[in-house]
Amino acid sequence: MGDGVSSEFERFVEERKLVRARISRGMILKEMEAAQADLQDARDSSERRKFKWATIQGYYSMFHSARALLYHRGFREKSHYALLVAVRVLYSNELEPSMIDRFEEAMNLRQEADYGLKFSEAGAVETIEGAEGLLQRATELLKLK
Repeated sequence: MGDGVSSEFERFVEERKLVRARISRGMILKEMEAAQADLQDARDSSERRKFKWATIQGYYSMFHSARALLYHRGFREKSHYALLVAVRVLYSNELEPSMIDRFEEAMNLRQEADYGLKFSEAGAVETIEGAEGLLQRATELLKLK
């Protein structure tokens, strides 16, 4: 991991975009339930060829999985990007770099779908596959199986 990511993490802590928090097991489980529900919604939307919504829902599945991981380490985020940076730093040894890269790409695809009205079947499929992988890995790391 480069020093740039670590220093960005530290800056977010200083700016209170990442804050230490008391997190209950119930809060973590709620995030994981949301991740599972959003993943199922994304699959359903994709089957109905609603690729904008499938992309958005797939991203939010990843967001909730990542947030559960962040909660597990005792932090809360104040922005989507701060969450990405935090997970990249806090789970550098447990998550494959490609998994974090897929989360970042899904974030970009979600923004394009939501704000630019640019989306595709390929982007939806990519986001859903990333969400499946992150949900599975988060489940393992959080010892939920």
